[in-house]
Amino acid sequence: MEAIAADFGIKQALEQLGVGILNEGSSTGSNAFSTGEILESYSPVDGHLIGKVKTTTKTDYEKVMTAATEAFKLWRVMPAPQRGDIVRQFGDRLRKNKEALGKLVSYEMGKSYQEGLGEVQEMIDICDFAVGLSRQLHGLTMHSERPGHRMYEQYHPLGVVGVISAFNFPVAVWSWNTALAWVCGDVCIWKPSEKTPLCGIACQNIIAEVLAENNLPEGISCLINGDYRVGEFMTRDTRIPLISATGSTRMGKIVAQEVAGRLGKTLLELGGNNAIIVTPDADIKMTVIGAVFGAVGTAGQRCTSTRRLIIHEAVYEKVKQALVDAYKQLRIGNPLDETNHVGPLIDVDAVDMYKKALSKVKDEGGQVIVNGGVLVGEGYESGCYVKPTIVEAQPDFEIVQHETFAPILYLLKYSGSVESAIAIQNNVVQGLSSAIMTNNLREAERFLSVEGSDCGIANVNIGTSGAEIGGAFGGEKETGGGRESGSDAWKIYMRRQTNTINYTTELPLAQGIKFDL
Repeated sequence: MEAIAADFGIKQALEQLGVGILNEGSSTGSNAFSTGEILESYSPVDGHLIGKVKTTTKTDYEKVMTAATEAFKLWRVMPAPQRGDIVRQFGDRLRKNKEALGKLVSYEMGKSYQEGLGEVQEMIDICDFAVGLSRQLHGLTMHSERPGHRMYEQYHPLGVVGVISAFNFPVAVWSWNTALAWVCGDVCIWKPSEKTPLCGIACQNIIAEVLAENNLPEGISCLINGDYRVGEFMTRDTRIPLISATGSTRMGKIVAQEVAGRLGKTLLELGGNNAIIVTPDADIKMTVIGAVFGAVGTAGQRCTSTRRLIIHEAVYEKVKQALVDAYKQLRIGNPLDETNHVGPLIDVDAVDMYKKALSKVKDEGGQVIVNGGVLVGEGYESGCYVKPTIVEAQPDFEIVQHETFAPILYLLKYSGSVESAIAIQNNVVQGLSSAIMTNNLREAERFLSVEGSDCGIANVNIGTSGAEIGGAFGGEKETGGGRESGSDAWKIYMRRQTNTINYTTELPLAQGIKFDL
């Protein structure tokens, strides 16, 4: 770590963010507390220990819940624009810490420094969005069927919102939820991934400073740390009306069943098996750029990563050769070095899944056209660096139906009309992101129609990866059906109430019912 720290300013970043070698794992702000076991965070960049976190015990959790529920009583009655101003201050503080937090994201998670900066920028962007939203939380007015009556609906905050996030976006997805939940009047408890706990500590330190400067309760933003057992504290807790969970489909099904069993609400962002359709009318240069970034960005560990490239037979060989040439230019190594394109996978378990997927697709008859493998030697000591690979496959291969969180791209050939390609794309259980590359207006509109892509995100002439915060983010089928970030995603963090006011001296009943006394 010494060389990394000296070359890329990691130590300075950790100091700036208030992250030490031993950090508390349960926090309602600056007065942290925890009595749990030690959770160690190792960097996939070089395999070195970055820091340690105390995990949250049940006793710790109860203290956090007490702080959160008490804070909610004050926070919910603060005018929404004032809550928005707190979020504005948080966004400004993120701007000051963007480089430091971006480096920590890169070093603890393994994505490129540019992607780390981009993730913090997403946090800043959602804060800006939430500030504007704080003056636009609206209901509707309706005409009553009864004379002298007025009807309208309004939204109230839910209470304590639980957020469970994944390692691949260790800070951005939390902010998507909390920035909106905060302006809606909710307080939040966050369990970050046990693979990236220090990013959670850093974010909590930043918001804690803002809350302290405004004399607000620390319980508005709470942090707990640990594995799935700590997450179960929230999923089983009837005091938490909404659980927002990001991760695998397997995890999401467990969370959904647990929360549904107590009639709670869930917002699920789960797996993706995303495809780009390449038609004969595609711009090949644009296609290659979108496909390569989608496949290798974050080392293939985005929920929106491109897994399948569905290419028309008329341009198949041309696209394949262009991809092979592009992959030859990829540089794999330390993600803090901005000359590299691809960093490591999160850990050796992810490497093992990568190797098993490659073995499986070969067993099913796939033809490797860009060889993969694990990199060894100087600079790859962590054992987490792998080569992005391309495999020619068939749509019905069993492994192609699954999401492998690694840089493996499957090439699938189609013939005939764009409807054939859409059928291939939709024939998986996941439904997150999709794209089509075409300059044919009819093909594009067909792809976006009710008979087209069945995904929550459908793009034309851009890749599957990379979403702006202004639009609602999420997917269908086994992706979970949740929507986060922009548009009207704020509504899930609130409860809807319909109000009817009678301003007459009579009491007529609805539907013309007569009830005279």
